Amino acid sequence: MASQIGSSGDLSSEGGAQVTCFSEDLHDVTLHFQIIRFSKQIYAWIGCNNSARFGHLYAAATTRLGDGVSVTSVLGGTSDNTGSSMARRLVLKTGLNVILACNIPKDSPMLEAAAERKLVEKLRSLGYIKSKTGEASASITP
Repeated sequence: MASQIGSSGDLSSEGGAQVTCFSEDLHDVTLHFQIIRFSKQIYAWIGCNNSARFGHLYAAATTRLGDGVSVTSVLGGTSDNTGSSMARRLVLKTGLNVILACNIPKDSPMLEAAAERKLVEKLRSLGYIKSKTGEASASITP
């Protein structure tokens, strides 16, 4: 069951941002999502149940050489956490820099996978991820 909480903003003006918030009930847990789209960057937060805790924070961007992605843990966590992998895949799918804050229990791989699927689904519906037959940014493989 999804509920759109809000979406606002205009990217056409310099420095503009578009904010989208929604919640999903997955695997008997309510996940809350917030996506803030800037002109060349996406910030996404995923929270669990009634916790508004920030969680681990990762920054990911394409490298200058080749089609690789660099990811770093900005707050908490390590580079082998799920949030790190999720941030890397989001950069490859969107072609944009990604800041990802993730507050999902570590012992829930099914929940983590479902949360990433819902986030990607929403990013695609917002037009941040191009279809595979469209722009090249979606066809980049790791």
